[in-house]
Amino acid sequence: MKKMSFVAVALVAISLLAAPLALGQGGSVEQQIKTLSDQLAQAYVKGDTSFFEIYLADDYTGIYASSQPYTKAESLKPGAFKFESFDMHEMKIRVYGDTAVVTSLTSAKGTINGKPFSGDFRTTRVWVKQKGGWKLVAFQSTQVPPASQ
Repeated sequence: MKKMSFVAVALVAISLLAAPLALGQGGSVEQQIKTLSDQLAQAYVKGDTSFFEIYLADDYTGIYASSQPYTKAESLKPGAFKFESFDMHEMKIRVYGDTAVVTSLTSAKGTINGKPFSGDFRTTRVWVKQKGGWKLVAFQSTQVPPASQ
């Protein structure tokens, strides 16, 4: 009986020690990408280019609804993107090894290079694990036509 109690206490202790280690790894890949997606949305609204400096891959290409491709350097130019609102919903995350593909319906309002835009957009983001961290390598956006009245 004492042996069983000792084993039970040891298992509880091990699980308590392991929990912070698992959290330190950031949870499942899906949760890591969901967290990065939430941080990306906040960075857009706050104009936080430091997020993009860290998480955009050096060879990043973003293609926005205007069909204009943007590199990482172009995306980081002051004033290139200003968002009043940015909300991702209907998000689906699919993981393929060290690659994650995120599709969503995004509602956004702001300016790109001084030109105003607003509406709903179907978006695809591709994240790749590089050097132990996730980097956004590609983005594609297509504007959803407004519903006819």
